[in-house]
Amino acid sequence: MFRKMRRIKQQITEDECIRILKENPRGVLSMIGDDGYPYGIPLNHYYSEDDGVLYFHCAKTGHKLDAIKTCDKVSFCVYDKGYRKEGEWALNINSVVIFGRMKLVTDEEKTREICINLARKFTDDEEYLEKELKYSLPNVQCLELIPEHITGKLVNES
Repeated sequence: MFRKMRRIKQQITEDECIRILKENPRGVLSMIGDDGYPYGIPLNHYYSEDDGVLYFHCAKTGHKLDAIKTCDKVSFCVYDKGYRKEGEWALNINSVVIFGRMKLVTDEEKTREICINLARKFTDDEEYLEKELKYSLPNVQCLELIPEHITGKLVNES
C-alpha cells in the first residue's frame, strides 16, 4: 500500500526514526483540508515508546479537527537540525515521515497524561505545568496518531 523509498541507500533504521521522533520538538502535520486542498501545519508532538503512538494537543474546535473528522488519514513529518561534515557546506538532515490514522482522545485521564508529557518535553517547570493543567486542560483536545507506515532518511543538501 505504501511506496518503497526510491533512494534506498539513504534510508535510516527504525530505531533512528524513533530517536528523531523523541528528540525533536515539532513537525508538520498534513491533512486533507477544505475542498480537498492539502492542509499542513507545524505542531509539537510527544512520541510514546509504550504504545508506539504520537500524541498532540489542540483546541476543541478549528480547521484541523474539521479536517480529521472528515478524513482521519494524515501524514506527519519531523526532521532534525542536521549537521555538517568538516570542510563541507551542505547540511546532512535526517527526516521521518509517518502515515497513519488520527483519532480524538476522549478519556480525561489520558488527556491529562498526554498534556503532562508534552509539557515536560519543553520544560521542567512544575509550577508552570500545574497552572496550565488547572486553567487550560478543560479547553484541550488531544489527538493520537496511530502509525501505519514509518520511514526515514538521511539527505545531504548538496
